Amino acid sequence: MPYSAFTFNKVKKDFNLTVIENQDLFSDVQAVASTEYLTMILKEHLPLVTAINTEKARSELILMPVVIEVRRYFNYQISVFSGSEFNVDASKGLEGRCDFILSRSPEQYDITSPVMTIVEAKNESIKSGLGQCIATMIAAQLFNQRQEIFPEYIYGTVTTGTDWKFLKLCGRTIFIDKNDYFIKEVEKILGILATTLTLTPEIL
Repeated sequence: MPYSAFTFNKVKKDFNLTVIENQDLFSDVQAVASTEYLTMILKEHLPLVTAINTEKARSELILMPVVIEVRRYFNYQISVFSGSEFNVDASKGLEGRCDFILSRSPEQYDITSPVMTIVEAKNESIKSGLGQCIATMIAAQLFNQRQEIFPEYIYGTVTTGTDWKFLKLCGRTIFIDKNDYFIKEVEKILGILATTLTLTPEIL
């Protein structure tokens, strides 16, 4: 069963999750300055995304430039995967492709742990992507555990490209940030994404 088959209700029931929705998860996160290159790209691409209005356009024209900017911020010492197979546990339905996976490893030819952040693109509805994103976050948590790497949190975001909703998984508790962020706040979005990759996993 692909990750996309998980609704919010299904993923909560299947994995016995506790959901917390009333916290401001990233209020203390510092913005990361956007390069002139990203600013130019977004200025050119946003009107196209509005006109084309597909998930593919949002993924290619907004999300990829943003995650590449994060990779540039880390001096190319993180890896970014787009549309890659992430088959972790078929018996639990944790299989299929992910829109974007961000890993603390610099290895780009293969997904290696620690996988820290999942980014799911949706055409218009943030809510419709929550179940899929959470399922992929659970898969990332299990993937890391099998490599004996135990970051305290796994992060995720569901985004239309213009609107961003961030999530945090700790054990079987999923935190959904009460705030939405918008692409005009791209420096705050960059700061949040950078923060999700900065925390040092515990390696046992």
